Amino acid sequence: MAEESPDSAYHSNGSSLEEEAERMEDEEQERLLSYWQSVGRGHQVDVPREMAEPIQQLTRNNNPQERQTIPFTLIQRKEKLGDLLYEKRQYGKAKWACIKMKEKQYEQSICLGFMKLMRYICEQNSSGLYLGITIPIVTIVHTNESQSEMTQSVTVAYYLPEVLQDEPPHPFDSDIIIEEWPSTIVYSRSFRGITNEDSIMREINLLAEILESPELCLQDTFIIAGYTNPAAANRHNEIWFLQRP
Repeated sequence: MAEESPDSAYHSNGSSLEEEAERMEDEEQERLLSYWQSVGRGHQVDVPREMAEPIQQLTRNNNPQERQTIPFTLIQRKEKLGDLLYEKRQYGKAKWACIKMKEKQYEQSICLGFMKLMRYICEQNSSGLYLGITIPIVTIVHTNESQSEMTQSVTVAYYLPEVLQDEPPHPFDSDIIIEEWPSTIVYSRSFRGITNEDSIMREINLLAEILESPELCLQDTFIIAGYTNPAAANRHNEIWFLQRP
């Protein structure tokens, strides 16, 4: 019987190692997709199979140390008995990738909007590159005149990393629009947990009570800033009031 040459054995082992790595990669992708689909069902959102690759790539690149935080200038911190009540900040002029959503429930809108932005971040853009995560992902919400309930229309937005601000990659998804937002002063208060119509209205009313002059802010437009993805249970969020221009 002819002996197998060392060279052919190398190619055989190399091939099997590649196949094993590919199999493990496929299994990890399926596990992540299954997890997101399970979470999606809880929010009445269908997570399609085409999201498997963006989910895997975002998870692989989701090192907290590598997330770029949106830069701002701290103007004031308001505290009471050692507890932080709110911060007054100034955010500079910047470009954002935005998508408008109008689902029946807020949770559906942010999950579906976030999935579309994930595709844009994960190579479905004119650069063909992974753009990198910036935090927070923000959602613009609106209320009726009496601030008693939210409207269904929301905008989910992703701050483009500093290196892409001058020339943002073009989204393949025509629903995603690149907008330049002006410099803005916000009043920010932190809260944890799920974000839905009830919790957001509660946080709006709470910050309105704490602020000395809430009338200086927009009365029907607010921002929810999310520092953890919409699938997380104990999310870190902020409510932002926007000072009138």
